[in-house]
Amino acid sequence: MEVVILRDARDVGRVAAGAIARLVRSTPDAVLGLATGSSPLPVYDELARLHAQEGLDFSRASGFALDEYVGLPEGHPQSYREVIRREFTDRVDIEPSRVHSPDGSAEDIEGACAAYEEAIAAAGGVDLQILGIGSDGHIGFNEPGSSLASRTRIKTLTEQTRRDNARFFPSIAEVPHHVVTQGVGTIMDARHVVLVATGARKAEAVHGLVEGPVTAMCVASVLQFHPHTTVIVDSAAASVLRLADYYRHVYENKPPWQGL
Repeated sequence: MEVVILRDARDVGRVAAGAIARLVRSTPDAVLGLATGSSPLPVYDELARLHAQEGLDFSRASGFALDEYVGLPEGHPQSYREVIRREFTDRVDIEPSRVHSPDGSAEDIEGACAAYEEAIAAAGGVDLQILGIGSDGHIGFNEPGSSLASRTRIKTLTEQTRRDNARFFPSIAEVPHHVVTQGVGTIMDARHVVLVATGARKAEAVHGLVEGPVTAMCVASVLQFHPHTTVIVDSAAASVLRLADYYRHVYENKPPWQGL
């Protein structure tokens, strides 16, 4: 696991997007894992800028979203399919039909989850998975206590997560109780995981992810077992890391050829 500590959210977005841009340039048909929430937004902003100003080409790439609410009507502005479309797909030249989301409105949720796993496998697996992290250490919507070997499935949100997400809805009463999410095992299958986090509210979760024990109570900590995870955070999110100075030293003295 590599930990990169930067000044602010804009720098986090720039560096994370740089890793994605290098992948897409070297592997035009790359499969991207797409996350929503606040933390990845600067990443999508920078990717849109690279497309508009430097011609970064996504036309052969494809994507799989991490999760989706259960029960929101098609086209609801806070469905994650719509968020991905608004923040990423519509801003670059990726073919919309090549960007897939879990089906939170399926009559057969279990069947839809199995089909989503099959679709990821048929695409050759995810080359680079973008992740955020919840204030309680969840990734995707794998809440504390989730199986660290889980696959795509339906989950019930904690009240903390519903409160955290209420800012996107008129009221907390309108935040769904259930989601379909890629499982922890699904996420761990990605060849490269890039997790971004910003703000002091994420500091304890980042500490648990990087320096805590591996435990289902901080699901993100399982990424300590992943062979290629890059954690990119701003100074506020890194504020309780015991080895923050060491992580800064490592990043500042990396060989130029190493990359992320």
